[in-house]
Formats: sequence, structure tokens, C-alpha cells
Amino acid sequence: MMRRVTFRGMAKLNAVGFVVTDLERAVKFYRLLGVPFPEGAEKSEHGHADVVLDGGMRLMIDTEDEMRKFDPSWKRAGGSPAAALAFDCESPNAVDELYAKALSAGGRTHKEPWDAFWGQRYAQLRDPDGNGVDLYANLPSQS
Repeated sequence: MMRRVTFRGMAKLNAVGFVVTDLERAVKFYRLLGVPFPEGAEKSEHGHADVVLDGGMRLMIDTEDEMRKFDPSWKRAGGSPAAALAFDCESPNAVDELYAKALSAGGRTHKEPWDAFWGQRYAQLRDPDGNGVDLYANLPSQS
């Protein structure tokens, strides 16, 4: 069970960002997963889109070109992603359905849906740019 912790430091984590090659494709892909990007976010002149999620956390997407505007030495890391966005689905069947939709929208499989020993239906894929995406739902006996 997750416990809520109040942060009392000098800074507050309020945004997570990642980099993509094609902003329009990325916004469409993440809308399919339920991220509520506002209308027109995919048409940004600045290669940046962001949205405030439930709970106040912001999700930000920047293009590689935008990154290089303020850091000309920026390069995409190779290998496996060091982080993933995890999406809580409404049911185990929804994990399978959303996984299939994500693949048809340009995602790439990493690990097909399975019943994990920790009591969730779980799947791992990569978005069209190789960023990690996890999908999960509690199994009926774990609800």
C-alpha cells in the first residue's frame, strides 16, 4: 500500500519531462493513454507541450530540437530507458486492450502483458521514441 508523505524541503517536485523527436506524434500517443493534453498542444511553435495532471503534477514533453536550443551538446541516451511513465488501468482487460492500442499507435513491445507475482496485470512497452511506458491494474484477488 502506498503512503502519502508530505514534503517539507526547500523544493517541491511538480513536473516530470521527457524528450521526443515528433511532438505531434507524441501528444497523440499519450492522449491515447489518457493524458489530457489540451487541444492544440501538439502544434506548439516551441517544440514543447505540457499538461497539469490530477493531483497537480505536470507532465512536459520537449522535442530534441528544442533541447538543443538551450543545450547544443544534448544527445539522446542509448540503451534501455532509466525511467518509465506508469499508467493505472481500470481492469486487467484494460491493460491488454490499451497495450494493443499503444502498439498500433507506434509503441514497441518490451514485455507483453502478464500476471505479475505482486498481484497486478502488468505490461511494458516503449513509446515511438523509446521512452518507457508501463501499464498495470490490480488483479481481481488483489483489489
